[in-house]
Amino acid sequence: MEATAALARLEAVVDASGVAERIETRLPVGIRPRQLQVRTLLVGMLLAAADGRPAQLTRVHRALVSLPEPERIRLGVVARWKDGPHELSYRQVERTFALVARALAKESPDGSPSEALSEVLDSLLEASIQAADAPQSSSLAVDWTDLETWSRPPRKQGGDCPDPEASWGHRRTDGPGERDELFFGYYLQVATMVRDEAGPEVPELVRRILLASSRVDPPPAFVPVIERMAQSGIESGDLLADSGYAHRRPESWALPLRRLGARLVQDLHPHDRGPKGTHMGAIAANGNLYCPATPKALLELSPLAPAASEEQQTAHDQKCAELQRHKLAAITGRDRDGYHRVACPATHDKLRCPLRPESMTLAHDRPEVLSPPEHPPVCCRQQTITVPPSVNAKTAQKHDYPSPAHRRSYTRRTAAERAYASVKDTAATDLSRGWCRLMGLAPLALFAGCAFATRNLRIQDAFRARQAEHQRRAARGLPPKRRKRRRQTAADLIAAAHAPP
Repeated sequence: MEATAALARLEAVVDASGVAERIETRLPVGIRPRQLQVRTLLVGMLLAAADGRPAQLTRVHRALVSLPEPERIRLGVVARWKDGPHELSYRQVERTFALVARALAKESPDGSPSEALSEVLDSLLEASIQAADAPQSSSLAVDWTDLETWSRPPRKQGGDCPDPEASWGHRRTDGPGERDELFFGYYLQVATMVRDEAGPEVPELVRRILLASSRVDPPPAFVPVIERMAQSGIESGDLLADSGYAHRRPESWALPLRRLGARLVQDLHPHDRGPKGTHMGAIAANGNLYCPATPKALLELSPLAPAASEEQQTAHDQKCAELQRHKLAAITGRDRDGYHRVACPATHDKLRCPLRPESMTLAHDRPEVLSPPEHPPVCCRQQTITVPPSVNAKTAQKHDYPSPAHRRSYTRRTAAERAYASVKDTAATDLSRGWCRLMGLAPLALFAGCAFATRNLRIQDAFRARQAEHQRRAARGLPPKRRKRRRQTAADLIAAAHAPP
């Protein structure tokens, strides 16, 4: 009964996505009708992924022929031929999959997915979220990781290999004692749904993926994915990304996302932190404009270290609060062209400045400008100034960096890393080299989409079970059950193992 219910659930995902019908229209019509339809092939791929099997066509074939006899007949795995019932063969699975992969691939492969392949992946993942019937949010956490191909790299530069769309890429290894290294394959990006600020908890479901060659820069390649989401009516809310995204040119990442209505919450690259020029005399730093008399030590404030003590956190938060006093106050939001207006902080009762005599009547608990400029710049002479989108184009974001509000909001980004961990777990899907021995962008992307679709269903089931447990404990007057956290890091364990006796 459980197997039948699981099959029905996966069929509902395929039917809700509508991808089977769209793919069928792209396939050539043969002399003899195919026994294996695209819908059944996709169901078999989802069955193999749900069982944690490798992405191999033999596993897809085995998943289909292992179904109960009524289901096999209904799905066409067993067909009635002239000489009697005929069970689906592996060659038929191989043939149908080859037709699908060829139909979704580009005529001239360039390392990026075709429009048809992107639409199939988007629809399949969105259908898995709808089938999970999960609470949703508008906030997304994005990140990229490596996905190695089964092909060996070419023996010499410019040479041929079985997977011509793959390329050399760079990956970071955060393990203690490990170094960064090269790999041959693709970059896999995900957009994971996270809770909105001050919103209810939501399951961390993967809403979109993008697989592209390692020679394609990941951040600019992911912008069209967000654009397609906006065109389909999905609201763009908070977008959380690390410094690998924020460090790109604003024309290829930050500016197009802001035009879509996304609110960026990013970590800044060390090269982008601190003062970066001026605008009408105001200092541009960390995505904001500050008073020309702002202390240099405040402008160069770094983010709080993860292992900081409570005393260090309190001191850091106090400095952030003082820095915020020197920030020019926004008096309008950004218009369609990205322009907005700001005003001197002294005119908004944030600090005391002799150039603004009315501010000198404020209480002395506010910062005071002791040495105002001899020749006041425009930002000190005018009541307000206009800020074009080119100012702080790369670094402007939702919260002041590195304020406590930014720190709390940015912690949601780890959901993207947990999404990768859930499909790279050796006890489950394990998207490592050898997981899929088919070569080419389209085959890998199709199997990766099925892996994340089934992963969404699994995460939603765990979320529901956890919420039900919280409700049962609340009914008995007990607090929610806290998750166990590892008290020792991997570095502590390794150091203990190599410690002298």
